[in-house]
Amino acid sequence: MRKDVIKSLIAIKQSEIPFDVIERDVKLPINRKKIITVPGVRRCGKSTLMEITINNLVREGVPSKNILWLGFDDERLRMMSSEELDDVIVSYMEMFPDTPIKDVHIFFDEIQLIKDWEYFVLRVYKSYCKNIYICGSNATMLSTELSSALRGYPLEYETYPLSFNEYCRFKGITTDSYLEQDRARLKMTFEAYNQASAFPEIVLTSSKSEQLKLLHGYFDTMILKDLSEHYSISNTSVMRYFVKRIMANLTKPTSINAIYKDIKSQGLKVSKDDLYLWADYICDIFMFIRISKYDRSLIKEQKALDKYYCIDNGMRGAVLMPQSNDNGKNLENIVFMQLNRMRLPSDKITYYQGNCECDFVLQREDSVIQLIQVTWSMIDESTREREIKGLLEAASVTGCGNLVIVTKDEEDTFVREDKEINVIPAWKWLLQEEAVSF
Repeated sequence: MRKDVIKSLIAIKQSEIPFDVIERDVKLPINRKKIITVPGVRRCGKSTLMEITINNLVREGVPSKNILWLGFDDERLRMMSSEELDDVIVSYMEMFPDTPIKDVHIFFDEIQLIKDWEYFVLRVYKSYCKNIYICGSNATMLSTELSSALRGYPLEYETYPLSFNEYCRFKGITTDSYLEQDRARLKMTFEAYNQASAFPEIVLTSSKSEQLKLLHGYFDTMILKDLSEHYSISNTSVMRYFVKRIMANLTKPTSINAIYKDIKSQGLKVSKDDLYLWADYICDIFMFIRISKYDRSLIKEQKALDKYYCIDNGMRGAVLMPQSNDNGKNLENIVFMQLNRMRLPSDKITYYQGNCECDFVLQREDSVIQLIQVTWSMIDESTREREIKGLLEAASVTGCGNLVIVTKDEEDTFVREDKEINVIPAWKWLLQEEAVSF
């Protein structure tokens, strides 16, 4: 009976090829003879990325019958054991006896729902097929856990909510036109993007009330499933408050100790060690991404406070209901997310803090390659001078001369203290093929 279900699910998915999906900027590799893993936050489009890959395979001439897709979130497969996973390969071979299994491209969605799934995937990779793609939406699909489970075999393609370029594509907005009306539309779209959610499902949902309902659902699932259930945290009310505190402190150095004192003052019980662990967990599930303070001394860097950037402005807005003065925070968060998308494995993003501050220090191996300030507007003279001073001080300390200020819509190039500073509108900066200049 189980094999009948598996065969039915494989056939249904094959019948849907090619999939009706909107292209993403990230492309998964084809024919790399590797286990391709797609980690990322819930609902960011990991399964869709695999469907796009299947479309590309078919365009390359791969027959649809050579595609084995199985989603393990079907309730009829939930009780499978790891030993019964062999039925997947047997079922496919019975369906297509003339197709060598080595020529098949295998896509497993939500396979983490089956206990000890990783041993099955390794066995299939070693014995049957070298083209395997896997993704899932809970904390057992973390980068560190995947690498450990699959013993170094996988190539990872971390996935995020939509970039601004992808957001425009989903909204049908032209990004490569120099016509004034198109540029005006781009600017308006950016202002919406700055406050909106970039989760694909939310972007394609027109009702504001439905968007909020979905975003609260995402947040609750991350709290209850990815954090509380996966890490066996019973104190969910304190966990929820802790996460909101991190969200509220977006773009600022965050003291876990200060949050601990605040929680303790309210008569709530939690240990400081637990909060430090929770800070790791919220980054592990991709709800936040953490950066450290720039310092030539690794010891001093590790002792300094970290900053936490949120995976999605829209989800943060739905949870906190922030005020209109969050435009600057949202912009800095967007810039960081774009930098994180575009960085190479050897790159490192930190922030500078001395007498003045600089939002982002971009390092490639041992060299600082760019310094970036982010501000909503530089019209106010005191704001302008603060941003410039922060850049110049960071440039003096790091020796970097590639200085950029990203704003809502101002554009300029000027020299200060023999250093050229480029001011660029966020919408234009986000659409550059490479946000980091070399």
